[in-house]
Amino acid sequence: MGLPAEDQLSKVFAALADPTRRNMVTRLTESDATVNELAEPYDVSLQAVSKHLKVLEDAGLVTRSRDAQRRPAHFEAEVFDLMTKWIERYRRQAEQRYRRLDAVLAELGENTTEKDNNTGAES
Repeated sequence: MGLPAEDQLSKVFAALADPTRRNMVTRLTESDATVNELAEPYDVSLQAVSKHLKVLEDAGLVTRSRDAQRRPAHFEAEVFDLMTKWIERYRRQAEQRYRRLDAVLAELGENTTEKDNNTGAES
């Protein structure tokens, strides 16, 4: 049984908080890669790259398979759906708040203009 969505989301965001892991995910969106292939651009040990991959696996962003002697890592895109839904929900809420704020500011602007017009008429 999988984690509740909120726990899964926390793991995903925590995994992506590290720039090296974000870069690995970016590279894995292009093609599967082994630990050795993922380690090439970094000045870190294979053990460090393996630890990064383990964090990505625990978050559900990456799976590993066996292909003869290779154990390529594969990006699991459906985890991004969970993130996208979460972000979209809060984006919509923020947009609603901004629309309400725009309406209040527009109303205040109209009231200020009316007040200025009334004040000007009295002079």
